[in-house]
Amino acid sequence: MQEVRRSEERGVANHGWLDSRHTFSFGHYHDPRHMGFGPLLVINEDKVMPGQGFGTHGHRDMEIISYVLEGALEHQDSMGNGSVLRYGDVQRMTAGTGVRHSEFNHSKTERVHFLQIWIQPSETGIAPGYEEKHFSPESKHGKLRLIASPDRQDGSVLIHQDARIYATILNEGDSVTHALDDERTSYVHVIRGTVSVNGTALKTGDAVKITRETQVKLDHAEAAEVLVFDLPY
Repeated sequence: MQEVRRSEERGVANHGWLDSRHTFSFGHYHDPRHMGFGPLLVINEDKVMPGQGFGTHGHRDMEIISYVLEGALEHQDSMGNGSVLRYGDVQRMTAGTGVRHSEFNHSKTERVHFLQIWIQPSETGIAPGYEEKHFSPESKHGKLRLIASPDRQDGSVLIHQDARIYATILNEGDSVTHALDDERTSYVHVIRGTVSVNGTALKTGDAVKITRETQVKLDHAEAAEVLVFDLPY
C-alpha cells in the first residue's frame, strides 16, 4: 500500500530569514493526518538566508539528523561541538537527557539549504551525543548508501532507533531496489529531481509512505536525489 504526500501539500513557514516546508506537523503547522510515520516525526526542508539562523535552543530525547543540500550550515552545541557542514555532510545529534544548540548560515552572501530530520529514539534518558560524516556524491550514484543506522553499519552515523536511512543519486537508466522485511515500513522522500517509486511518479519535495510491501523500487529517474527510510511499524 502506498500513500503519496505531494510537495505542495506540506506545511509552510516563511519568516523572511527562513523559508521552511514541513512534511509532518511541526511548530504552528498542525495536521492530524500527518503527525509522523512510525518513529519518523519531522522532515523540515529549511532554506536560511545569509547570516541568519536558529539561536540557541534546547532539545530532549530525540535523534536529530541534518542533511545539507547547498551552502554552509554552522553548528554549535552545549557538548562543545562546533563545525560547518556542507553538501554531502550528515550530522547526527542525540538530544538524550538534554542539549542546547544553534544553527546558522555560515555565509554572508549565499543561502543554506538543508533537511532537518527528527527520529524518536527507542529509549529515553540516554546521554547526549554528536557525530558527523561526509558521504560523497560518488558513494550514492546509482546505489543506496546507508547514512544512518542503529549499529553504524557501513560507516553510517549512529541513531538510537531500529531505523535506517539510505541516500541515493539516480540519473536516467538507473534503478535501485530495497527489500522490506516483514513488519517493516518505508518512507521515501524526493530531495530533488523526478523518480518513480514502485510505479508512482514523484517530483522534488514529494514523498510516499509504503506499507505491506516487499520492496521499494526506484527507477525512471531524472537528476534525482532521494532518501529512503526503513522503519519499524
